[in-house]
Amino acid sequence: MTALGKVADGLRTFAADVAQGFFEITHNSFALVGLACVFCVLTLTARPDLRQAGETRLMSWLQSRQEAMVGMPVQLEAIDRATATDLKDLPKQQAAVAYWLSKKYRVAAEPVGALVAEAYDIGERSHLDPMLILAVMAVESGFNPFAQSPVGAQGLMQVMTGVHKDKYEHFGGKLAAFDPVSNLRVGTKVLQECISRAGGLQAGLKFYVGAGISGEDGGYADKVMAEYSRLKLVATGRAVPLPAAAPVIRTIAPLAVEPAPVAPSEEKIAFVSVS
Repeated sequence: MTALGKVADGLRTFAADVAQGFFEITHNSFALVGLACVFCVLTLTARPDLRQAGETRLMSWLQSRQEAMVGMPVQLEAIDRATATDLKDLPKQQAAVAYWLSKKYRVAAEPVGALVAEAYDIGERSHLDPMLILAVMAVESGFNPFAQSPVGAQGLMQVMTGVHKDKYEHFGGKLAAFDPVSNLRVGTKVLQECISRAGGLQAGLKFYVGAGISGEDGGYADKVMAEYSRLKLVATGRAVPLPAAAPVIRTIAPLAVEPAPVAPSEEKIAFVSVS
């Protein structure tokens, strides 16, 4: 064998040894990684507290990285808290009502659409016309979920939170008055009770606004009934003009209990709660 052949043979042997060594090292490394993974899985299975802590730290790190990139706090689940729905997802009748209300009261159609859908749902369960519920909401707050009157009526349906705080306990507390859906549900319950107690719709509306005793509601019941009539026409597909609208801000302070006889010198209008 020539010197060149010996050199070539030596290089081949060297390359084969290097490849074999690399294979052995890689094989052993993968085996070690596999064993480590199995050990970690067994450990996390046996210690769920460690798994939860690790997941929390990882999610926190990923969120902080994302916030650093976008320059503001990130909450991907915020969409689940939004009171809004695409009008395309609503039945034709509900979409028409939501569109008309959004134009009249100059509010976004998507949140109004969600409220219309909720009014239909809660109206069916409470045996109240959803158009009546929406009419009360329109006159009371003009669809402002953060509205508050001087006497403490709050939210879309201007429920007296202090009077009906027991009803808000089912929604986590009195601050739920500013959650549109919670306020709608509580307000509908109060409206249902007022109509039942008064024995009729017109009288029930007077109870709702706090004029059940005096009967002087400042035209509130007439305003609600007028809006109720318009909404019923809209729901049937009729074209209804869009007059200017101004919500009624409640100035009558209701009481939480049956009022005692009032002396002639005391000028006081009381709402009788039926809760």
